Amino acid sequence: MGRPDLWGPDSRADVPRYIRALPVLLLVLGGVTDYLTPAQYTGTAFYSVAPMLAALVLSLNGTMLVGLGAIAADLAIVARYRYLATLAAMSELLSVAVVTVVAVWINRVLYAREARLSSARSIAATVQRAVLPAPPARAGALRIAARYEAAEQEAGIGGDLYAVQDGPRGLRCVVGDVRGKGLDAVEAATMVLGMFRMAAGEEATLEAVAARMHRALCREVGRRGQADVLEWFATAVLAEFPRDAGEVLLVNLGHPAPLVLRAGAVRTTDPSRYAMPLGVGLERGPVVVDRVPFPAGSTLLLCTDGVTEARDTHGGLYDPVTRLAGVGFSGPAELLGVLVSDVHRHAGGPRDDDMAMLAVTSDG
Repeated sequence: MGRPDLWGPDSRADVPRYIRALPVLLLVLGGVTDYLTPAQYTGTAFYSVAPMLAALVLSLNGTMLVGLGAIAADLAIVARYRYLATLAAMSELLSVAVVTVVAVWINRVLYAREARLSSARSIAATVQRAVLPAPPARAGALRIAARYEAAEQEAGIGGDLYAVQDGPRGLRCVVGDVRGKGLDAVEAATMVLGMFRMAAGEEATLEAVAARMHRALCREVGRRGQADVLEWFATAVLAEFPRDAGEVLLVNLGHPAPLVLRAGAVRTTDPSRYAMPLGVGLERGPVVVDRVPFPAGSTLLLCTDGVTEARDTHGGLYDPVTRLAGVGFSGPAELLGVLVSDVHRHAGGPRDDDMAMLAVTSDG
């Protein structure tokens, strides 16, 4: 039989190793204190704290071994000073034993909570893969990468969305953001994505794709009633890469403008006219399609406002135009990795919103 695993199957992998060594260090300090000081001084405090700390940073096996070590150390000290049979010694040993039992119970409570969170994260990851599947890595001369990051670690998916659809008229993409949070936002995002995938493969123009998505969302809002009129809408950018055209067509539905990166330069593709978000207003007016040059070596970056509205500790917004200028990358996946790391550096802590990102690079 092998040696017991001090960290156990529920190892706190994110706890630094020097923190996990603290319970043992406390036992050593308690023993040294008891051994080197007169009998009236005691290291009981060390023996009591060590199991409680172990409950937080070690597994069940580790917590039990630290608790037994504390009881054994205290027993050895009271035996050394020959007052084992006294009421004070019995009370001291009993207190350390009770603390050990409580520490084991706390360890199990924390483990059960971690198991529930792990299950929730696993379910969220499955939902994310179903709602936001990874796009194809390449479509003709275009390389593609996408990435989604939730603002909260326990949340795997929200209302931010992206999708890629290759068809006879070229590659079509969408990046969008549904208003709100939680399951309602996921439901709305799923509907928007489903309608995009259908319309992108059937409609002749990007304007028609946007109109079809808008009608579908309006129908759903009407079905749900007046209470959801202000809740169910989505900003989005639609992009189309006609085959061998050296340009990209863009429709902006109230969303942060995409960026074009090439040879270290970053350019914002501000639309000539913003259209209303999907699901807002029956009388929308014309949808304008902008044609943006997209020569070989260019990368189109589309993202949600979780990127552009990430704030630093002083409240300053993240500006991808200035932050990404001069940054080198070998492809769209590398660009998204650079972007995510830079947003984390800028925010310096928890963010308030999810981030969905899509990058497309033309190899010519």
